[in-house]
Amino acid sequence: MHTWTIHHFDAGGGIAVVEMLFRCNILAVVGGRSNAICPVNKVMIWDDHQSQCIGEISFRSEVKSIELRRHHIVVILLQKIYVYKFADLKLLHQIETTANPKGLCVVLQSSGQMVPGRVEHYASKRTRFIMAHDSRIAAVALSQDGRLLATASSKGTLVRVFNTLDGSLLQEVRRGADRAEIYSLAFSSTAQWLAVSSDKGTVHVFSLKADFGTLNNDRLHNTSESHVSSSSMISSLSFMKGNMPGVAFCSMLCRCSARYFSSEWSVAQFRLHEGLQHVVAFGHRKNTVLILGMDGSFYRCQFDPMTGGEMTQLEYYNFLKPEETL
Repeated sequence: MHTWTIHHFDAGGGIAVVEMLFRCNILAVVGGRSNAICPVNKVMIWDDHQSQCIGEISFRSEVKSIELRRHHIVVILLQKIYVYKFADLKLLHQIETTANPKGLCVVLQSSGQMVPGRVEHYASKRTRFIMAHDSRIAAVALSQDGRLLATASSKGTLVRVFNTLDGSLLQEVRRGADRAEIYSLAFSSTAQWLAVSSDKGTVHVFSLKADFGTLNNDRLHNTSESHVSSSSMISSLSFMKGNMPGVAFCSMLCRCSARYFSSEWSVAQFRLHEGLQHVVAFGHRKNTVLILGMDGSFYRCQFDPMTGGEMTQLEYYNFLKPEETL
């Protein structure tokens, strides 16, 4: 059983960013306004047992997000990422990025760091650039072993899974047909499943192909099949060539339709309030999904990997309204 303490800071202005180091008493905090506990361009390392600041790092621009690990502090700005040694706050590395207003960055526990469109392998000192999407990246996630990278764009219709070792596209799954804002992506511990939450009020769970050799073969096989399927449909309309002004449009429509219907759809879904931001994760128990909402709501759900469909709600709790429980 875990005990949670809500700490109230005396200063006004709120908090823009807070990150906990695992489940211990160390927090990294960035203020919400200039009159907050600290300004928007300063990271304060807070020891909640001692109720005091034990370190600070200041920047010339606003801090977008923070990642804490046992030995490192990663600070994300609009166009730069800084890596510090936790013990003495010594700057170890800095990375130039494209504009990153959401502060997207995921860090592997042991050896690798990922920034939008770019994978940094610190252990082997290798950098891998990935052309993930045509539009801006909206959400990213790494598998626990760091071998898989999931990305979603601002369009929010497709989620792509890449091999971080060579940057190859392994799998593409479809959240839906209409635009959506993706709030979070999460791999299961075995990388067998991928969960996705969006502003459409639905959490999707997708089945992933785990074997890298099979993935690469399937990817080539699926690409070939899609090409044949598209070519067949276009060929069936060839008799209209020169007779209809919309032939080019029909050909393009056939290609889009082939890709749409060949996309991999979710195995299981869970319905939530549309427009409310939710973060997803997988539970310790098999086939369970945890969902945490910005309104303080918490859901624990279970899905059937064989039959799929709607998930079963196992637990509900609201941290802001404790009287609201399942």
